[in-house]
Amino acid sequence: MSQLRKGTLEYCVLALLDEGQRYGFELVRTLSEADGLMVSEGTIYPLLSRLRSGPPRRYYHLTDAGRRALADFSDEWTTFRDSVDALLQHKEKGHERER
Repeated sequence: MSQLRKGTLEYCVLALLDEGQRYGFELVRTLSEADGLMVSEGTIYPLLSRLRSGPPRRYYHLTDAGRRALADFSDEWTTFRDSVDALLQHKEKGHERER
């Protein structure tokens, strides 16, 4: 699960920035409120540093490259999520037959 969280956190940040500009602490607070993410400032600020382009800023926004990356991830995530859901539902149906 931790690898899944780590792999999707960047795209969660991009999705929040797609809604509009936010301060780093706003990102931490919003992500921390999401069930299962367990985010801290020590996780978010290094990620924001990797995403940053241009001079240092305190207010973050989504760039065109970030918007494209989010769109690509969103398409792939839907397919991935649907595949995992189908496998889990298949497993649940198998357990129902065993009863």
